[in-house]
Amino acid sequence: MQKLAPIAMLTLVAAACWPLPGATQVMRCTDPATGKVTYTDGACHRGDAVREVQPRQTPEEIAQERQQAAEALERMHERQQQEARQRRDAEQAERAARNAQPLARYDPAQSAQCQRARQNLQQVLAGMGQGMYDEQTRLDTAQRQADLACLSPADYARTEGSRSYRPAYAPPYYGPPMAVRPLPPRPAPPPPRREIANCNVFRCYDGQGNVYPR
Repeated sequence: MQKLAPIAMLTLVAAACWPLPGATQVMRCTDPATGKVTYTDGACHRGDAVREVQPRQTPEEIAQERQQAAEALERMHERQQQEARQRRDAEQAERAARNAQPLARYDPAQSAQCQRARQNLQQVLAGMGQGMYDEQTRLDTAQRQADLACLSPADYARTEGSRSYRPAYAPPYYGPPMAVRPLPPRPAPPPPRREIANCNVFRCYDGQGNVYPR
């Protein structure tokens, strides 16, 4: 079923409600021979059964009907204007709600670059305390890379500003290990010289009775 446009609907309502001149009285005429029924605003044929369908209206009644029809048209027009305003307000509210919704902000903390920088920082932290001379330098570099990858530009600027007020850290110097060469073993001192008491052709004797080959 097709929908009627508002103007066409108003026209139909006006045509239905507005009484026409000459249609103020309607008679129902029935032919007794054939049973045919006709309606007229005049007189029926002779012999027809006559019944008044709509009585004749007075000028006051006609004026009242016209006023009622005009009021009905005005109410319909007001209702249509109200519905149009409601639709317009609903569309404006929907557009305002869409515009009020903040756009999805890019979160650098969820990026792949941030994840890699955090993993590198964890690896550097895990290697601390092994006596390397550049431990603090590597830690500061890894921390700065993680901040740069995971923070927004404003947060990174604040972090850098607070980092500049930290006291400078001088990493301790660890020199290369010294190779200690062991000293060669000292030779045993020679035994004290024995005093030879006497000798014969083959051997000698000291004062303690020890024998030495000659």
